[in-house]
Amino acid sequence: MNAVVLAVAIMLTLSVLRVNVVLALFLGAIGGGLVGGLDFHTTLAAFTKGLEGGAGIAISYGMLGAFAMAISVSGIPQCLADQIINKVANTKNSARIRLSIIGSLLLMAFASQNLVPVHIAFIPILIPPLLGVFSSLQLDRRIVASTLSFGLIATYLLVPIGFGNIYLTQILAGNLNNNGLNIDPDLMPVAMAMPVAGMFVGLLIAIFWSYRKPRNYRIEETKVAGFRETKVITPKTVTVSLTAIVAVLAVQLITDSMAMGAATGFVIMIIGGVVHWRESDDVFAQGIQLMAMCGFIMISASGFAEVLRETGDIPALVEAVEQLVFGSQALAALLMLIVGLLITMGIGSSFSTIPILATLYVPLAMTLGFSPMAIAVLVGTAGALGDAGSPASDSTIGPTAGLNVDGQHDHIRDTVIPTFIHYNIPMIIFGWAAAMIL
Repeated sequence: MNAVVLAVAIMLTLSVLRVNVVLALFLGAIGGGLVGGLDFHTTLAAFTKGLEGGAGIAISYGMLGAFAMAISVSGIPQCLADQIINKVANTKNSARIRLSIIGSLLLMAFASQNLVPVHIAFIPILIPPLLGVFSSLQLDRRIVASTLSFGLIATYLLVPIGFGNIYLTQILAGNLNNNGLNIDPDLMPVAMAMPVAGMFVGLLIAIFWSYRKPRNYRIEETKVAGFRETKVITPKTVTVSLTAIVAVLAVQLITDSMAMGAATGFVIMIIGGVVHWRESDDVFAQGIQLMAMCGFIMISASGFAEVLRETGDIPALVEAVEQLVFGSQALAALLMLIVGLLITMGIGSSFSTIPILATLYVPLAMTLGFSPMAIAVLVGTAGALGDAGSPASDSTIGPTAGLNVDGQHDHIRDTVIPTFIHYNIPMIIFGWAAAMIL
């Protein structure tokens, strides 16, 4: 059996059985390594080697958590939450309120990828104060998880700014060109437009069909978990915070480092007096703690990915696709997308999957006669598939971190499965159609 398929199957099965994702990744890597021809010690060595690759991501997430906590100390997130709560209290049309909340969360998720580049770090800060509102409205949190996941993923797939610039221009276009496909990086948003349209269709289905019915939550526990002290916001606080946000974006774009950008923003918050220097260590530690679990999962996912690479079964999986298609572009496109889904589900990061897939898919797709735009669609979509729906993806970890602070939101059943169904399936359909048309 192919080691990639087995490793992903073990990881997903254990996750569904409520085994911790970090342990599921570790055991999946061990199983995949042994089946892939590695002995136990070699598998452990490969896993350990892969952990080093995830350290940079973990540092970036820790820094983003610290900056997000500094923003939280400013009182701005609580102010936004209070405005939403007051609006809910003064409005009797619950359906309109639900849509307003969903729209607001979607805009915040969009902004977290470019305008305020804190990625998922804003979710554990902003969402807990709103849980009482969600519970009183009987709003199914699976809608919130689906909305946040869509905002996080669709933005970097379509908008070439911030994280989108990293994915579309540097990673996707860069790897396509490095593997012999001459294509303009500016065409990447056009290539990804149809797959993102598929995600949008999935979002509409989740909101207006799948989870439209009221769902009951224990409100008292929600209120305790979501409690935060209200803080008076001054013009100075707003000015310093906005300056820090702009600096984070500027430094990240200049240095190509999320960690450096977040650190710069945190320092500005201290110099501006929003975070008192005597309290800075506590705020920083709280931010690290905020994102600690996310960091551990991403590090483990890097170890998991390294074991899969060492087995050599990723190229074997692609070769099996080549043998099965018999020269059919339609069948090849479908199988390439499905294989990309399997790989990304295991690795948990579309950013890390693209370099692997581009090396294997570009020569195969060129041999089968796909156009440059179609190849861009296949590689970009295959890499993004699984980012929604993977237990190890930050796009699913982030929503759970905010929605489960009162213990009423299950990571697998309430975030992973809903996002897998509503995003991966439409993306395969729309991505396949785009590859056939372009």
